Amino acid sequence: MKNYTLWFLGLALLTGLLGFYPGMDFFGIKAVRIFFIIFTDLLIVSLLAKGLFPSRLVAVKQQKNNKPIHQK
Repeated sequence: MKNYTLWFLGLALLTGLLGFYPGMDFFGIKAVRIFFIIFTDLLIVSLLAKGLFPSRLVAVKQQKNNKPIHQK
């Protein structure tokens, strides 16, 4: 999903211009507007995936814990 961010951006811009350009009215304009919503949602998901899940995972170094457990 992260690799398709530019595709979703381009498709969202294209469908947004076709669907919401003032004075433009044709038979399938509702379908173009629905595709605009779908592509913008996919763009947002793709951007969130890039931000939240890094492409390279960093190894976590484990530390030994030699402290005794205090029991009451």
